[in-house]
Amino acid sequence: MEAYRGAWISNDADEVAALFADDAVYEFRPHDPDPWRGRDGIVAGWLGEQDSPETWKFEFQVLGILDDGSALVRAVTEYLDDRPTFDNLWFITFEGGKASRFTEWYMAREGTGTDE
Repeated sequence: MEAYRGAWISNDADEVAALFADDAVYEFRPHDPDPWRGRDGIVAGWLGEQDSPETWKFEFQVLGILDDGSALVRAVTEYLDDRPTFDNLWFITFEGGKASRFTEWYMAREGTGTDE
């Protein structure tokens, strides 16, 4: 998770790529019909939607590591501009120490961002 935060801060292609397996899938919701696929696709998607590090705060808690090495993470992303704060739940499957599947569930908090 610290490497994830570091890649988010730097928006460096090599740091982002280092997080994911060659054939990884990054879903923005379960059964996402249009996930980012493959390490190169994930890097391209990530860099195409960069957030400047001065525009957000991020906190996380690893809720558990399953017997197969998958992780469940709860996170909060607070944007410091007009975007809402998001509560996140991530399910991450690993292969060789890199994420092979990253699935997000996220919801905007009511009364934050432009929803006020």
